[in-house]
Amino acid sequence: MTEQWRLLQTGFKNAYSNMAIDKAILVANSEGKVPPTVRFYGWDPAAISIGYFQSLVEEVDIEACERFGVDYVRRITGGGAVFHEKELTYSIVVPESHPEIPKNIIQSYGRICGAVMKGLHQLGIESDYAPINDIVTGGRKISGNAQTRKLETVLQHGTVLMDVDVDTMFSLLKVPNEKIKDKLIADVKQRVTSLKHILGNEIRFNEVARAMKIGFEEEFDIELIEGKLSKEELALAKQFEKESFSTTEWNHRR
Repeated sequence: MTEQWRLLQTGFKNAYSNMAIDKAILVANSEGKVPPTVRFYGWDPAAISIGYFQSLVEEVDIEACERFGVDYVRRITGGGAVFHEKELTYSIVVPESHPEIPKNIIQSYGRICGAVMKGLHQLGIESDYAPINDIVTGGRKISGNAQTRKLETVLQHGTVLMDVDVDTMFSLLKVPNEKIKDKLIADVKQRVTSLKHILGNEIRFNEVARAMKIGFEEEFDIELIEGKLSKEELALAKQFEKESFSTTEWNHRR
């Protein structure tokens, strides 16, 4: 019998809420209160998330973010600064002991990225895993991913770029050397792509979510059953948002 996991489609939320929900699912799953969970979500307003080990003031132009109404938040996962705007973000939360999840970190990245790649295939896009945490198509990045393991539970989240605005992204990030900013922007435009760029037209969030659902089901040989956050998860998410993700102490901690 096919194993059933939970699918959450939580819509578009602000950065603090999005990161708090991912952490709440991790905690609930670690306590055996909810099944393995795949979640699809978007960001409103646009946001920059920084990796757990980064310095906000070194990476992000906070004044520019405030001027343009862009959120900024520290993730519990590692990696670099990411501008979230026109994208589908997924997260997967599953016990470390689950037989479908390799113990080896790079292998587990590859396995979970495999689900995203199968989702892209549904949209007519062939792609490759580029260790440790990217997915590329035609040599250009279309998805970045980050993982953490806490409480014997794996959380991986990542992006599927539906469109990309490199100029806006660089207006919000700090560049160590302004003289090479134009070269950096040109370089990133060469290295990054999006669904819109490849397919030649806008694609709706729901279409991408549908394709990704099939990708995760195929990769893990599961059935994803639409569900909702439990009352406990909602309470935890509210607590995490209030006590950490929306606070200066958390976001400026390094």
